[in-house]
Amino acid sequence: MRNRLMSVAAALLATCALAGVAALPARGADNPPLRDLANAQGRYYGTAVTASKLTGAYGDVAGTQFDSVTPGNEMKWGSVEPARGSFNWAGADQVVAFAAAHGQKVRGHTLVWHSQLPSWVSSGTWSAEQLRTLMTDHIATEVGRYQGRIDHWDVVNEPFNEDGTRRQSLFQTTLGDGYIADALRAARAADPAAKLYVNDYNTDGTGAKSDAMYRLVSSLRAQGVPIDGVGFQAHLILGQVPSTLQANLRRFADLGLDVALTELDIRMPLPATAAQLAQQKEEYRAVTAACVAVTRCRGVTVWGFTDADSWIPDVFPGQGAATPYDENLRPKPAYDGIVQALGGTVPVPTTSCAVTYTVPNQWTGGFTANVVVKNTGTTPVNGWTVGWSWPAGQRVTQAWSTTLTQSGSQVTAANASYNGSLPAGGSASFGFNATWTGTNTAPAAFTLNGAACAP
Repeated sequence: MRNRLMSVAAALLATCALAGVAALPARGADNPPLRDLANAQGRYYGTAVTASKLTGAYGDVAGTQFDSVTPGNEMKWGSVEPARGSFNWAGADQVVAFAAAHGQKVRGHTLVWHSQLPSWVSSGTWSAEQLRTLMTDHIATEVGRYQGRIDHWDVVNEPFNEDGTRRQSLFQTTLGDGYIADALRAARAADPAAKLYVNDYNTDGTGAKSDAMYRLVSSLRAQGVPIDGVGFQAHLILGQVPSTLQANLRRFADLGLDVALTELDIRMPLPATAAQLAQQKEEYRAVTAACVAVTRCRGVTVWGFTDADSWIPDVFPGQGAATPYDENLRPKPAYDGIVQALGGTVPVPTTSCAVTYTVPNQWTGGFTANVVVKNTGTTPVNGWTVGWSWPAGQRVTQAWSTTLTQSGSQVTAANASYNGSLPAGGSASFGFNATWTGTNTAPAAFTLNGAACAP
């Protein structure tokens, strides 16, 4: 018995070659930046940015990978005119200057929106004439300041409810349906060269809301109101990308309008698993490909390129991982999906791993085990699941630094929220308590993300 216990307590080391493991894409020399791939398709590929972060590695990725930038908040009314007649252009100017320095387009966002208004506007008591003058003066001031430097303006943002009725915003209730035409005319007067859009969310597929948008822009066109395009925000949920996305884009394009995906992200429950990230990769590919397939789809903008700068976790607790880059500015599988949709090639990821299984403490009927999984290859792995089978009936009773499940003799240990990334040479550890009867034979083999480890 003593010899058997000592042998169980010894380390079991299994080094394995993994095929098909969901991993972060390699930055190969054969992959040009997204902006170059998009340009070859006659499109742009952009990102929302935060002005204060446009330095260092964040600025390098934003400037190298993307050929269009959208200020996330810096051009909204509440940001540029927090007090009546008192303007703060610092953030917006910084984004525009960054774009000029990096040869990028700018998507102005947004001039007329029910949210993020300065309190002096939202809390005021205005007649229709007063509010219309405030709105058109604001548009003239902001659009005029950046005349010739903004390629696209989201002039009116989110005018509809989910059922296709008009959102009862301050502008709708005070000015009526005509406020959208008034806003577009004011923007055209301030910059005749800028492309003018109406932008909304949950209009990506066909349905009541997108039908209402279709009727609106058809009517505006018929009236001769200056409108150049429709923005589809594409704030999407993993597994719920509309199957009618491409057809929906095309029907708007058939009106003679440009279309664009303006705020793309695809959120998922946290912690992200390898399977979720693989699905997200395919969905980013499909959404980008839908734009490529529609001639008048001018481009795609992701709403923040890194999870470190995403709005999702603050608004949807427990969800996130919605962007193409992780919080450490490393490209995720979603990046590869975009590359593929834009006609680029993605190398098949290869890596290797080592799993060390030790039993430092054992007693009659129970034991403690520690497991270390190490990425011994050169390709980072984002999200891991270690699996094994026990031949002697062991049962896990408690685990730490992992989410561990057991079905019969099969055990699956998934990463915790804080240890899912395995850079090249990196490792993660977890442990558990378990019961045993008869013999406490160690697992004979392991898998990582479903791929068998060689003995």
